[in-house]
Amino acid sequence: MKKVEDYIRSIPDFPEKGIIFRDVTSILQDAEGLKLAIDELISRLDGVEFDVVAGTESRGFIFGMPIAYALGKPFVPIRKAGKLPCETISENYDLEYGTAAIEIHKDAIQPGQKVVIIDDLIATGGTIEAAIHLVERLDGEVVKVLFLLELAGLEGRKRLSGYNVDSVVIYEGK
Repeated sequence: MKKVEDYIRSIPDFPEKGIIFRDVTSILQDAEGLKLAIDELISRLDGVEFDVVAGTESRGFIFGMPIAYALGKPFVPIRKAGKLPCETISENYDLEYGTAAIEIHKDAIQPGQKVVIIDDLIATGGTIEAAIHLVERLDGEVVKVLFLLELAGLEGRKRLSGYNVDSVVIYEGK
């Protein structure tokens, strides 16, 4: 039986020499790989009480939506700045060269709601840390942060200490 990591394509020296890029599009392009990935993510929510699934743009949408659908939960998109049509709150975060911002609708999370945040990958953790801040600013409670892949060498998990963080596949390098 195949594992999720069997569907992940590793591309050496991309985007620069010495980096191994972990490509999840190879999972999306294989029906069995996609089903396995979603099933593995869902299995990591066993025993977790939550009201809402949130996902960050864009691959958090790809993996979060089918999980919300399968579990009968609403889905909340956390998007790049300027993409949501209603009143939003925004959170800035650092990039390697500069800053970026993500937003959520002000009415997306109700006070006291328990939220699971899903994304495809954790590297340095900056985007997800910003997403957590958005949920908490709306008085939601982040009960789990879930990733398909983790690049442990970039130590993003440390940035999220104090939260229930889980990853399906963990690569020790960067």
